[in-house]
Amino acid sequence: MKINSKTALAGIAALGLLAIPAAQLVIPDRVQAETAVERITALGSAPASFAPLVQRVKPAVVSVQVKSARSVAKSGGSEFFFDMPNLPKGTPFEEFFKQFRNKPENFKHRKKGRRIMSQGSGFLISDDGYIVTNNHVVDDGETITVVLDNGRKYKAKMIGVDKKTDLALLKIKGDKPFPFVRFSQKEAQVGDWAIAVGNPFGLGGTVTVGVVSARGRDIGQGNYDDFLQIDAPINKGNSGGPTFNLEGKVIGVNTAIFSRTGGSVGIGFAIPANQVMRIVADLRLNGGVTRGWLGVAIQKVTPDIADSLELDSTNGVLVSEITKGSPADRAGLRTGDVILQVNEAGVKGPRDLARKIARIKPDTKARLLILRGGDKMDLSVRIGRLEGSRLAAGKTEGENGKSLAGLGMTLQRAPGGKPGIIVLEVEDGSKADEKRIRPGNYILEVNGVKVSTLDDVDRQIARARDMKKKAILLRVRANGTSRFVALALDPR
Repeated sequence: MKINSKTALAGIAALGLLAIPAAQLVIPDRVQAETAVERITALGSAPASFAPLVQRVKPAVVSVQVKSARSVAKSGGSEFFFDMPNLPKGTPFEEFFKQFRNKPENFKHRKKGRRIMSQGSGFLISDDGYIVTNNHVVDDGETITVVLDNGRKYKAKMIGVDKKTDLALLKIKGDKPFPFVRFSQKEAQVGDWAIAVGNPFGLGGTVTVGVVSARGRDIGQGNYDDFLQIDAPINKGNSGGPTFNLEGKVIGVNTAIFSRTGGSVGIGFAIPANQVMRIVADLRLNGGVTRGWLGVAIQKVTPDIADSLELDSTNGVLVSEITKGSPADRAGLRTGDVILQVNEAGVKGPRDLARKIARIKPDTKARLLILRGGDKMDLSVRIGRLEGSRLAAGKTEGENGKSLAGLGMTLQRAPGGKPGIIVLEVEDGSKADEKRIRPGNYILEVNGVKVSTLDDVDRQIARARDMKKKAILLRVRANGTSRFVALALDPR
C-alpha cells in the first residue's frame, strides 16, 4: 500500500516524535496566544503558560486599602485562622512554635483608638466601577481606597455589605471605562484549574495556580457556608480577590484559609460564583440582602433519630422549636415534624434548608413536605423576611449521634406545676451523659407525647418496646432552648 509522505509526517508530528524546525512553525504572537486560550477552553488542559490569561484578567484585580480606628488591628486581608494544636511539652518544637500558637504576628492587640491601615483584594465586575470584596476586609473602615493594577488610586464608596456571607460591594468613579471580569455561569468542579490573583502581604498582582480540591465545605462561619476548597496558595491579603477558571471567568471569591501560622499551607476557601452573583445583585439594587425566614429551630437527623422515627435515611431536618407568631407557627408546623422537601426539592440537612428558605422571596408561599407521626403531608407556608440576627431557617442544635445502651438518669416530676419531667441525676458515662443531658434539664416529650409524670414516661418507653422501636425520642429543654435527643433502648 502506498503511503502519502505528507500524511505520514503529520501523523508522526502529532505524536511528538518528529522535530520540526522553528522557522516552519512561525505564528504571529497574538494569533498564537489566542489559539492557546481557545485550546485551553476546548480541552480543559493545562497551557504551556498562564500568561495570556493573566494578562487579560489582571487589570481588573485591585488592592483595597482601608483606614480605620479599632482596638485590634486587621492584617492585610485578615483571613480566618485555625489555632494550632498543643505540642509535646519539653520538645524543641514547643519553644520554636510558641510564637505562632494563637494568632499571626499582625493580629496582636494594639492600643485602643489607634488609627490603623488594613489591606485586602477585590475585583471590578463592571466598566462603571463596581467592585466585589470581602466584608471583613472593609469592616469598620472610615475611608476605603482602591488601587488599580496600573497604580491609579480611587476613593471607594460602600454600596452594601452582607455579613452572613462575608461579601461587600464598593463603587469607584473614573473618567474612562474600567477593565472588568465576568462571573462563570458554570459551577466549578473538583479537579478544575484555579488561578488566584490578589495582594498577599500587600504584594499587588500576585498570581498563584492550583485546582479546585473540594466543594460544599462548611468551615463553621454560619448557616450559609458552601465554600469551594482550592489548593492555589492563598495568603493574608488575598481576601476578597478572585479565583479564575481557564476561561478567565471568576469561579469564586477568596475568603478564608486553613493555617497555623498565617501563611498558606495549600488549603484555601472561596465563596462560589453562583452565590456571589445573587448576593451582589441584591447589594447593587437594595444596598442589602433580602432573605426568607421560616422561624424554627432545627437539628440534624442522625442515624439514631432516624431509627426512632422509622425513617429510611438521615435526609431532612427535625424541628425542635417554633418561634411564636412566625411563618412556621402560622402554617401549623409543630415540634417533632421532619421537613423533607421545600417546593419539591429535597432537604439534605440544616444548612441546606437554611439556604433554600433564604432564597425564597419574602411574602411568597412555599410548599413543605413534612413527616408527622409516621405520615407524610404537605404544608403551605407564607415565607417571612429575615431581620437582624435571626437565621433564615432558625438556629441549629448539634447532635453527636452515638448509639446508647440505657437511660442512666434519675427523674422527678417538675416542681411548681412546670411542664415536663426534671432530670435530677445523670450517671457518668451513661447514654444520657454522652447525649449531653444534664441535671436540671427538663424532658418535655417522649416519642412526640407530652409528659408530666413518671408514669407518662414509663408508658411511652413501654409502648416503644412493644412497637419494637430501637430508640426513644426525647424533647429536652435546657437554658430556654429545646432540642431532640434519641436514646437507644436496651434489648430485652
